Amino acid sequence: MDKQETNKQDFGKQEAIYDYQRYKQLLAQAVDETKRLELIEIIVREKARDRLEAQRIADRVAMTARTVARVLGSGGHRESF
Repeated sequence: MDKQETNKQDFGKQEAIYDYQRYKQLLAQAVDETKRLELIEIIVREKARDRLEAQRIADRVAMTARTVARVLGSGGHRESF
């Protein structure tokens, strides 16, 4: 494994949540074009993951709301199970 691949893996090993200090450190380490491109790739990938997670949460909320509406839709009385 060459130095470039090792650096790329080091960037990717960091915890994948928004962390100002982490991004600040990664930016400081991005002293050449290759490292800057790796940083951009990490930011794009993490943003995409964050959007996917937000969509999953929205889907779960919508399913819960539909279930509650269906259960309460019969005049608020629960049917026996």
